[in-house]
Amino acid sequence: MRSLVSSAADLFNLLLAAYFVIGNGTYTVLMLFSVVSVWLHRRRRTYEGLQQLRDSPLTPPVTIIIPAWNEQDVIVDSVRSVLQTDYPEIHICVVDDGSSDETLARLLTAFAMIPAFRISRPRLPSRPIRCFYVSPENPGLLVISKERGSKPDALNAGVNHCRTPYFCTLDADCVLDHDAILRLMRPVLRSRVPIVASGGVVRVLNGCTVVGGQVAKVGLPRGALERFQVVEYLRSFFFGRTGWNLAGGTLIVSGAFAMFHLETAIEAGGFNLDTVTEDMELVIRLQRWAVDHGRKARISFTSDPVCWTQCPATVAMLARQRRRWQLGLLQTMRKASGMFFNPSFGVLGFISLPFHALVEGIGALVEPMGYLIIPLAACVDPARLRFLLPVVLLSLAYSGFLSVSAVALEEVTYHRYSSARELATLLAYALLENFGYRQLVLWYRLQGVVRFLTGSRKWEKVVHIAAHSEAAS
Repeated sequence: MRSLVSSAADLFNLLLAAYFVIGNGTYTVLMLFSVVSVWLHRRRRTYEGLQQLRDSPLTPPVTIIIPAWNEQDVIVDSVRSVLQTDYPEIHICVVDDGSSDETLARLLTAFAMIPAFRISRPRLPSRPIRCFYVSPENPGLLVISKERGSKPDALNAGVNHCRTPYFCTLDADCVLDHDAILRLMRPVLRSRVPIVASGGVVRVLNGCTVVGGQVAKVGLPRGALERFQVVEYLRSFFFGRTGWNLAGGTLIVSGAFAMFHLETAIEAGGFNLDTVTEDMELVIRLQRWAVDHGRKARISFTSDPVCWTQCPATVAMLARQRRRWQLGLLQTMRKASGMFFNPSFGVLGFISLPFHALVEGIGALVEPMGYLIIPLAACVDPARLRFLLPVVLLSLAYSGFLSVSAVALEEVTYHRYSSARELATLLAYALLENFGYRQLVLWYRLQGVVRFLTGSRKWEKVVHIAAHSEAAS
């Protein structure tokens, strides 16, 4: 029996070591790529001003589509933020997805909306429309009231009534930087290869001060749970997505803030209702559609357009969010299985998809097992701890180094957190993140894996509340 346990422990030790080496090794390469990418982007910005985009007749109009279901506490602020956006021609389409609270009523009151007749020629499936509303005070604002469907269903309804060549998806709890859409459009106009989806940075709004629909002062939230997420978002966007963009393996542009080419998105089938992460699924499907149809297409990520979002402030809401993310990742990986190691998809097929499936997907099983094996090994064969425990501790320490590096990269590039105290606090949370918070998130991710294995398709609603300061303008 002891021999069998020892052999199993040896095998798992190798698996765990390989998981940590592959994961942290890939993140290290992405970190180096990110530094180069951010440096190159900042150099280009010195001679590529935004004024040229504002004045150019080639800058296309954009529609911002905001799906909303029971978002009464945040929806008005989000729309006001978009109305303040610096862009030559912008349209706003808020899709109320059958809310049971005052989401629709607050929109109608805040923006003096009145019923209107609109011709509807749906090209994507969605639930029936109840009514259209327009605002005489804000001609570019349209509100669609429809029967309850889902977030992707609401997005499809918005796409059906989009009359611009590009549309941008925006979550209802988000606030945009004043020039975020201009910065998001810049790589689209600069690229020689058609960009069918363009993503920007999503940062944590909790703790910030908002004036007139704009972030006037960036601050840290008070709660430890939210501060850990600030570090997590910095690492995810400044290292993960920036690095994958330079490598040519972009898999995700956050649906909270992403731009899409209208006709390409429609031809590819729009937002799919059979996953709970419709943004990732569409991005991967766009790349598969381009290869299948012999089209040149690229997915872009840019590190300076910023959208501020409210992260979960409670453990219960964090659990809902991370279970859904993990479930959606595995659902999407299953749908994209035919792209794995397919030479037609280059870096995406050979590196990015396998990495996300193995490290981000199955890794939610491997790492928790490691934490369980350590006490078991201590009981059965204490000598094995000499190998296993250092591997786990070294990996956690190195992950802390990567988080600290992400905070440092933000400080030397965009410097949003201006005080030395805030920087020191972020660095402290970056070091502590892997000892407690990481394991909590892993537990929720593991629950997402279980839901995937049991065939669950449940969409868990994260309830957004005003987690920032609202100052008088």
